[in-house]
Amino acid sequence: MPARTPHLAAVPKPADEKITINLGFVDLGQIDLLVQEGFYANRTDLIRTAIRNQLATHGEVVRQVVSRKTLVLGIQHYGTEDLLAVQAAGEMLQVRVLGLATIAPDVTPELALATIESLTVLGALHASPAVKAALRQRIR
Repeated sequence: MPARTPHLAAVPKPADEKITINLGFVDLGQIDLLVQEGFYANRTDLIRTAIRNQLATHGEVVRQVVSRKTLVLGIQHYGTEDLLAVQAAGEMLQVRVLGLATIAPDVTPELALATIESLTVLGALHASPAVKAALRQRIR
Protein backbone atom coordinates (compact mmCIF):
# COMPACT_ATOMS: atom_id res chain seq x y z
CA MET A 1 0.00 0.00 0.00
CA PRO A 2 1.43 3.41 -0.86
CA ALA A 3 2.43 5.64 2.00
CA ARG A 4 0.07 8.47 2.74
CA THR A 5 1.31 11.34 0.67
CA PRO A 6 1.45 14.98 1.77
CA HIS A 7 -1.21 15.94 -0.78
CA LEU A 8 -3.80 14.05 1.25
CA ALA A 9 -4.24 17.07 3.52
CA ALA A 10 -5.41 19.04 0.48
CA VAL A 11 -8.27 16.62 -0.23
CA PRO A 12 -11.51 18.36 0.83
CA LYS A 13 -13.80 16.69 3.35
CA PRO A 14 -16.42 14.78 1.39
CA ALA A 15 -20.10 15.38 1.92
CA ASP A 16 -21.81 13.14 4.44
CA GLU A 17 -23.42 9.96 3.17
CA LYS A 18 -27.19 9.76 3.43
CA ILE A 19 -28.93 6.74 4.86
CA THR A 20 -32.59 5.84 5.12
CA ILE A 21 -34.12 4.22 8.18
CA ASN A 22 -37.61 3.05 8.97
CA LEU A 23 -39.01 3.82 12.43
CA GLY A 24 -42.26 2.97 14.10
CA PHE A 25 -44.73 5.74 14.81
CA VAL A 26 -44.16 5.60 18.56
CA ASP A 27 -40.37 5.90 18.20
CA LEU A 28 -40.79 8.75 15.75
CA GLY A 29 -43.23 10.48 18.08
CA GLN A 30 -40.80 10.23 20.98
CA ILE A 31 -38.02 11.68 18.81
CA ASP A 32 -40.26 14.56 17.80
CA LEU A 33 -41.17 15.17 21.45
CA LEU A 34 -37.48 15.38 22.44
CA VAL A 35 -36.83 17.78 19.57
CA GLN A 36 -39.86 19.88 20.51
CA GLU A 37 -38.66 20.05 24.13
CA GLY A 38 -35.26 21.31 22.99
CA PHE A 39 -33.11 18.28 23.82
CA TYR A 40 -32.05 18.05 20.17
CA ALA A 41 -32.02 20.55 17.31
CA ASN A 42 -33.83 18.17 14.96
CA ARG A 43 -34.41 14.48 14.21
CA THR A 44 -31.02 14.16 12.51
CA ASP A 45 -29.25 15.55 15.58
CA LEU A 46 -30.86 12.91 17.82
CA ILE A 47 -30.13 10.07 15.38
CA ARG A 48 -26.48 11.12 14.92
CA THR A 49 -26.05 11.39 18.70
CA ALA A 50 -27.57 7.95 19.23
CA ILE A 51 -25.32 6.41 16.59
CA ARG A 52 -22.21 8.07 18.03
CA ASN A 53 -23.12 6.85 21.52
CA GLN A 54 -23.45 3.28 20.23
CA LEU A 55 -20.16 3.53 18.34
CA ALA A 56 -18.46 4.84 21.49
CA THR A 57 -19.92 1.95 23.48
CA HIS A 58 -18.41 -0.53 21.02
CA GLY A 59 -15.25 1.50 20.29
CA GLU A 60 -12.82 -1.03 21.71
CA VAL A 61 -14.30 -3.83 19.60
CA VAL A 62 -14.00 -1.65 16.48
CA ARG A 63 -10.35 -0.86 17.30
CA GLN A 64 -9.56 -4.56 17.79
CA VAL A 65 -11.19 -5.57 14.51
CA VAL A 66 -9.48 -2.74 12.62
CA SER A 67 -6.15 -3.91 14.01
CA ARG A 68 -6.82 -7.60 13.32
CA LYS A 69 -8.04 -7.05 9.77
CA THR A 70 -5.42 -4.38 8.96
CA LEU A 71 -8.05 -1.88 7.89
CA VAL A 72 -7.28 1.77 7.27
CA LEU A 73 -9.49 3.71 9.65
CA GLY A 74 -10.71 7.03 8.24
CA ILE A 75 -10.16 8.37 4.74
CA GLN A 76 -7.79 6.74 2.24
CA HIS A 77 -7.22 8.45 -1.10
CA TYR A 78 -5.59 6.84 -4.13
CA GLY A 79 -4.37 9.19 -6.82
CA THR A 80 -2.83 8.48 -10.20
CA GLU A 81 0.69 9.08 -8.80
CA ASP A 82 0.10 6.59 -5.99
CA LEU A 83 -1.14 3.89 -8.35
CA LEU A 84 1.62 4.52 -10.91
CA ALA A 85 4.18 4.02 -8.10
CA VAL A 86 2.51 0.72 -7.16
CA GLN A 87 2.54 -0.34 -10.81
CA ALA A 88 6.22 0.62 -11.22
CA ALA A 89 7.05 -1.50 -8.17
CA GLY A 90 5.25 -4.45 -9.77
CA GLU A 91 2.86 -4.70 -6.83
CA MET A 92 -0.89 -4.98 -6.41
CA LEU A 93 -2.93 -3.38 -3.63
CA GLN A 94 -5.36 -5.11 -1.33
CA VAL A 95 -7.36 -2.08 -0.24
CA ARG A 96 -9.17 -2.40 3.10
CA VAL A 97 -10.81 0.75 4.44
CA LEU A 98 -13.22 1.42 7.27
CA GLY A 99 -14.52 4.87 6.43
CA LEU A 100 -14.08 6.43 3.00
CA ALA A 101 -11.93 5.21 0.13
CA THR A 102 -11.53 7.58 -2.79
CA ILE A 103 -9.97 6.93 -6.14
CA ALA A 104 -9.09 10.13 -7.99
CA PRO A 105 -11.30 11.02 -10.95
CA ASP A 106 -8.31 10.94 -13.33
CA VAL A 107 -7.46 7.30 -12.52
CA THR A 108 -8.28 5.21 -15.57
CA PRO A 109 -10.07 1.86 -15.32
CA GLU A 110 -6.95 0.24 -16.84
CA LEU A 111 -4.68 1.68 -14.12
CA ALA A 112 -7.11 0.63 -11.39
CA LEU A 113 -7.24 -2.93 -12.75
CA ALA A 114 -3.45 -3.07 -13.03
CA THR A 115 -2.88 -2.00 -9.42
CA ILE A 116 -5.89 -2.95 -7.24
CA GLU A 117 -6.17 -6.66 -6.55
CA SER A 118 -9.08 -6.40 -4.12
CA LEU A 119 -11.18 -3.65 -2.57
CA THR A 120 -13.02 -3.92 0.74
CA VAL A 121 -14.69 -0.77 1.99
CA LEU A 122 -16.82 -0.61 5.10
CA GLY A 123 -18.33 2.81 4.60
CA ALA A 124 -18.22 4.50 1.21
CA LEU A 125 -16.25 4.27 -2.01
CA HIS A 126 -15.94 7.36 -4.18
CA ALA A 127 -14.63 6.63 -7.67
CA SER A 128 -15.70 7.28 -11.22
CA PRO A 129 -18.46 5.03 -12.55
CA ALA A 130 -15.96 3.58 -15.06
CA VAL A 131 -13.47 2.63 -12.33
CA LYS A 132 -16.23 1.14 -10.16
CA ALA A 133 -17.45 -0.90 -13.13
CA ALA A 134 -13.92 -2.11 -13.90
CA LEU A 135 -13.31 -3.15 -10.28
CA ARG A 136 -16.77 -4.66 -9.75
CA GLN A 137 -15.45 -8.24 -9.61
CA ARG A 138 -12.75 -7.22 -7.09
CA ILE A 139 -15.02 -5.36 -4.66
CA ARG A 140 -15.82 -7.44 -1.60
